[in-house]
Amino acid sequence: MPEQGNRRLLAFDFGTRRIGVASGQELLGTGQPLAMIPARDGIPDWQQVEKLLAEWQPDVVLVGLPLNMDDTENDMCARARKFGKRLHGRFHVPVEMVDERLTSFEAKGDVMAAGGSRDFGHHGVDDRAAVLILETWCREQAG
Repeated sequence: MPEQGNRRLLAFDFGTRRIGVASGQELLGTGQPLAMIPARDGIPDWQQVEKLLAEWQPDVVLVGLPLNMDDTENDMCARARKFGKRLHGRFHVPVEMVDERLTSFEAKGDVMAAGGSRDFGHHGVDDRAAVLILETWCREQAG
Protein backbone atom coordinates (compact mmCIF):
# COMPACT_ATOMS: atom_id res chain seq x y z
CA MET A 1 0.00 0.00 0.00
CA PRO A 2 1.33 3.48 -0.81
CA GLU A 3 2.29 5.69 2.09
CA GLN A 4 -0.39 7.77 3.75
CA GLY A 5 -1.11 10.88 1.71
CA ASN A 6 -0.69 9.15 -1.65
CA ARG A 7 -3.45 6.53 -1.61
CA ARG A 8 -5.98 5.80 -4.36
CA LEU A 9 -9.55 6.07 -3.08
CA LEU A 10 -12.96 4.81 -4.08
CA ALA A 11 -15.97 6.23 -2.22
CA PHE A 12 -19.51 4.86 -2.06
CA ASP A 13 -22.68 6.78 -1.18
CA PHE A 14 -24.88 3.88 -0.07
CA GLY A 15 -28.57 3.96 -0.88
CA THR A 16 -31.37 1.43 -1.12
CA ARG A 17 -32.08 2.22 -4.80
CA ARG A 18 -28.78 3.66 -6.03
CA ILE A 19 -25.19 3.67 -4.83
CA GLY A 20 -23.06 6.59 -5.97
CA VAL A 21 -19.37 5.97 -6.61
CA ALA A 22 -16.46 8.42 -6.86
CA SER A 23 -12.73 7.99 -7.31
CA GLY A 24 -9.83 10.16 -6.25
CA GLN A 25 -6.39 10.43 -4.76
CA GLU A 26 -5.60 11.42 -1.22
CA LEU A 27 -2.70 13.58 -2.42
CA LEU A 28 -5.04 15.80 -4.45
CA GLY A 29 -7.85 15.71 -1.89
CA THR A 30 -10.49 15.77 -4.59
CA GLY A 31 -12.74 13.21 -6.20
CA GLN A 32 -14.50 12.69 -9.50
CA PRO A 33 -17.96 11.17 -9.99
CA LEU A 34 -17.55 7.69 -11.40
CA ALA A 35 -20.81 5.74 -11.48
CA MET A 36 -24.26 5.25 -10.07
CA ILE A 37 -24.91 1.58 -9.42
CA PRO A 38 -28.54 0.48 -9.26
CA ALA A 39 -29.48 -1.40 -6.09
CA ARG A 40 -32.46 -3.47 -5.03
CA ASP A 41 -33.26 -2.78 -1.39
CA GLY A 42 -29.62 -1.82 -0.81
CA ILE A 43 -28.12 -4.80 -2.64
CA PRO A 44 -25.96 -3.68 -5.55
CA ASP A 45 -24.95 -5.51 -8.68
CA TRP A 46 -21.81 -6.97 -7.10
CA GLN A 47 -20.31 -7.60 -10.54
CA GLN A 48 -20.39 -3.85 -11.23
CA VAL A 49 -18.74 -3.20 -7.87
CA GLU A 50 -16.09 -5.83 -8.60
CA LYS A 51 -15.42 -4.29 -12.02
CA LEU A 52 -14.91 -0.82 -10.49
CA LEU A 53 -12.59 -2.18 -7.79
CA ALA A 54 -10.55 -4.10 -10.39
CA GLU A 55 -10.30 -1.07 -12.68
CA TRP A 56 -9.44 1.56 -10.04
CA GLN A 57 -7.56 -0.68 -7.56
CA PRO A 58 -8.15 1.58 -4.54
CA ASP A 59 -5.88 1.45 -1.52
CA VAL A 60 -8.80 2.49 0.69
CA VAL A 61 -12.55 2.20 0.11
CA LEU A 62 -14.77 4.78 1.79
CA VAL A 63 -18.44 4.29 2.64
CA GLY A 64 -20.65 7.15 3.76
CA LEU A 65 -22.27 6.81 7.18
CA PRO A 66 -25.50 8.85 7.33
CA LEU A 67 -25.50 9.76 11.02
CA ASN A 68 -28.32 11.80 12.53
CA MET A 69 -27.51 15.42 13.37
CA ASP A 70 -27.27 14.49 17.08
CA ASP A 71 -24.57 11.85 16.30
CA THR A 72 -26.96 8.92 16.79
CA GLU A 73 -27.25 6.12 14.27
CA ASN A 74 -30.34 5.11 12.33
CA ASP A 75 -31.44 2.17 10.18
CA MET A 76 -29.52 3.49 7.17
CA CYS A 77 -26.31 3.58 9.24
CA ALA A 78 -26.71 -0.12 10.00
CA ARG A 79 -27.30 -0.84 6.32
CA ALA A 80 -24.31 1.27 5.22
CA ARG A 81 -22.09 -0.52 7.77
CA LYS A 82 -23.33 -3.88 6.47
CA PHE A 83 -22.50 -2.77 2.90
CA GLY A 84 -18.99 -1.77 4.06
CA LYS A 85 -18.49 -5.14 5.76
CA ARG A 86 -19.61 -6.94 2.61
CA LEU A 87 -17.16 -4.90 0.51
CA HIS A 88 -14.36 -5.88 2.88
CA GLY A 89 -15.43 -9.52 3.09
CA ARG A 90 -15.94 -10.07 -0.64
CA PHE A 91 -13.04 -8.08 -2.02
CA HIS A 92 -10.54 -7.91 0.88
CA VAL A 93 -10.14 -4.14 0.62
CA PRO A 94 -9.63 -1.80 3.58
CA VAL A 95 -12.95 -0.03 4.24
CA GLU A 96 -13.43 3.12 6.30
CA MET A 97 -16.75 4.64 7.26
CA VAL A 98 -17.06 8.40 6.75
CA ASP A 99 -19.56 10.76 8.43
CA GLU A 100 -21.65 11.91 5.50
CA ARG A 101 -24.21 14.13 7.20
CA LEU A 102 -25.63 16.62 4.72
CA THR A 103 -23.64 15.34 1.70
CA SER A 104 -26.79 14.37 -0.23
CA PHE A 105 -28.34 17.74 0.64
CA GLU A 106 -25.16 19.53 -0.54
CA ALA A 107 -24.98 17.35 -3.65
CA LYS A 108 -28.59 18.25 -4.58
CA GLY A 109 -27.68 21.92 -4.20
CA ASP A 110 -24.64 21.44 -6.47
CA VAL A 111 -26.74 19.68 -9.12
CA MET A 112 -29.43 22.38 -8.98
CA ALA A 113 -26.80 25.16 -9.17
CA ALA A 114 -25.41 23.49 -12.30
CA GLY A 115 -28.85 23.61 -13.92
CA GLY A 116 -29.95 20.10 -13.01
CA SER A 117 -33.52 18.96 -12.69
CA ARG A 118 -35.46 18.45 -9.49
CA ASP A 119 -35.73 14.80 -10.58
CA PHE A 120 -32.49 13.94 -8.78
CA GLY A 121 -32.58 10.24 -9.61
CA HIS A 122 -30.56 10.40 -12.81
CA HIS A 123 -28.68 13.68 -12.51
CA GLY A 124 -25.63 12.88 -10.50
CA VAL A 125 -26.73 13.45 -6.90
CA ASP A 126 -25.58 10.04 -5.67
CA ASP A 127 -22.19 10.08 -7.36
CA ARG A 128 -21.73 13.75 -6.37
CA ALA A 129 -22.46 12.76 -2.76
CA ALA A 130 -19.75 10.08 -3.10
CA VAL A 131 -17.32 12.82 -4.20
CA LEU A 132 -18.21 14.82 -1.08
CA ILE A 133 -17.66 11.73 1.11
CA LEU A 134 -14.22 11.27 -0.45
CA GLU A 135 -13.29 14.94 -0.02
CA THR A 136 -14.52 14.93 3.60
CA TRP A 137 -12.27 11.96 4.36
CA CYS A 138 -9.29 13.66 2.71
CA ARG A 139 -9.81 16.82 4.79
CA GLU A 140 -9.97 14.72 7.97
CA GLN A 141 -6.72 12.95 7.06
CA ALA A 142 -4.96 16.25 6.36
CA GLY A 143 -6.37 17.97 9.45
